[in-house]
Amino acid sequence: MRQKRERLFRFPIIYSRDRKIVMEYEEKYKRISDRLDQHCEMVTLAHQDLRKLSQGGPKGRKGDYTSENILRALLVMIVENLPLRKTIVAIAHSAFLQDFVRLNGRLVMDYSFLDKCFHAIRPETWQKMNEVLAVQAAEEGIIDPSVIRTDTSVVEANIHFPTDSSLPWDAWRVIARLLRRARERCGYPLDHRFHDTKVKGLHLFVTRYVRSTSKKRQRAVRSTFRALLARVRWIAGLAASFCADVAGTLNFELAGIAAALRDFLPSVHTVLDTAERAGLRGEKVPASERVFSLFEPHVELIKRGKRSKPVEFGHKVVLSQTPQKFITHFDTLVVQKPDNELTGPALEDHRDTFDAYPDVMAGDKGMNPCAEKRAKLEAKVRVLAIPRKLSDWANDSLVEWQGFRAGIEGTISVLKRAFRLARCLFRGFKHFASAVGLSVVCHNLVVLAAHGSG
Repeated sequence: MRQKRERLFRFPIIYSRDRKIVMEYEEKYKRISDRLDQHCEMVTLAHQDLRKLSQGGPKGRKGDYTSENILRALLVMIVENLPLRKTIVAIAHSAFLQDFVRLNGRLVMDYSFLDKCFHAIRPETWQKMNEVLAVQAAEEGIIDPSVIRTDTSVVEANIHFPTDSSLPWDAWRVIARLLRRARERCGYPLDHRFHDTKVKGLHLFVTRYVRSTSKKRQRAVRSTFRALLARVRWIAGLAASFCADVAGTLNFELAGIAAALRDFLPSVHTVLDTAERAGLRGEKVPASERVFSLFEPHVELIKRGKRSKPVEFGHKVVLSQTPQKFITHFDTLVVQKPDNELTGPALEDHRDTFDAYPDVMAGDKGMNPCAEKRAKLEAKVRVLAIPRKLSDWANDSLVEWQGFRAGIEGTISVLKRAFRLARCLFRGFKHFASAVGLSVVCHNLVVLAAHGSG
């Protein structure tokens, strides 16, 4: 059975020529640690999810690491801006970080175990942790929730730029790899040869010449693209036959390969259908009907009008922040919505957390709702600092609040550069949302640490 907390805690003295920098580094972690000790509910919330990983068995064996160890190790990963493997190395090589994690002389946990623990903590749990921090910080007077600024951003998924030829090639190479594994490891009778080089050549030909203005070249591209789709359909049909053939098998490896293919094939069929419609029939396929990654089918295409990045592949995130840079509310959207539809929900979430609407809510022009909804929002807050048209900028008060609103752009930049939100490396929407929650909670702990010990 997993224990929740550790008893002993100490910080060693680190000697360095640049003692000031070291002291700032130590003080930041000490204040984060004090804040975690003050808010025991955060460890309790994590423990409710983590204890499911270790029930102790019939003998009731204790887990090697407490929920507190795991939560603190995950915070180290974000504060140090490191991947899982390097996080474990950093903790193992630093007595100070070992004491922060409260290992008490034990060996550092394996990175795969830490990854499993991260996956066990639900996105809702991170939101509840953030609410605990926000309410307590407001009661202590560290933050002022009566004034907030709201904005949206996009966290990108870890995928390559999708095209109508690259996605079928992804489908081919994954299905071929799984079927080869079934033949070589499990002895499944499969006499077909998989010509990976030829299929990759088809994909590269289409990619290289798809923008050619030559009519002859365009005819060749269409013919090659048709051949590519035909080959991928063939191997997808072969995979479907394999899944039907091994249904109910007692060979666990064959059953695992079949399960992976069953999860994979629906996205493959969607990719093939949309590629044929767009590449061969000339249709304009809506983004809502497409799959942009066979490995992350939940990913959305998002256009925000940025010249440097016209389209982004990931999910939209809504953030609300106080003047003290504390993020009081965040939400990762499964399906994107226009910014002007997110203003009302953000206001209601603020009321649910603090039992009152803010006096001032600032946002950019994109968050301006329709006239009817705006009237309802203006009845709830004293100042709704969201411009509607260009003439609104003649109002000195609105200009001042828009200067305040611009501060959230810096926080979004910090989240992406220093708190690992530029690109999410975890797979699946649930883990995507959990990564956003972990980064926001860690950011808020660092903000509170900068305002003094809890």
